Amino acid sequence: MSYLTGEFNCKLDAKGRMMIPADLKKQLPEADNEGLVINRGLENYLVIYTKSEWDIKLGELSKLNEYDRKSIKFVRYFTGGATLLQPDAAGRVNLPKHLLDYAGITGEVVLTCLLNKVEVWDKKAHQEMISNEPDNFADLAEEVMGNKGRGRDE
Repeated sequence: MSYLTGEFNCKLDAKGRMMIPADLKKQLPEADNEGLVINRGLENYLVIYTKSEWDIKLGELSKLNEYDRKSIKFVRYFTGGATLLQPDAAGRVNLPKHLLDYAGITGEVVLTCLLNKVEVWDKKAHQEMISNEPDNFADLAEEVMGNKGRGRDE
């Protein structure tokens, strides 16, 4: 699997449409045929998945116990609001108003590639998030990654 790379500044037009940056579009060749899926993130941002990546997420969710209340609640909130995006002939996608409102997005956005998805942040919120980087990023890296960096095959 290849991972997405990059960070892109974009503007929404008056109708809530966003042009997919050319360098990002090159990394999403299936978007024109299959479309993309956008949904709420775990915090106040949005997440864009390729349709195939979204289907993988749904497959993971389908394995949860459908009679367990926490599982049901999680699936409900995780999938609620998910919307298929189909790029138009100009390469624009129309971001749903209810999702823009959730993330507090008004005009300028930052698209941040994060492994297999793209986070969509309001520009101001993104700047605040970035400015809250831990004082000692090395400590965080050690805590999260531990001994995982010893070898490529491990």
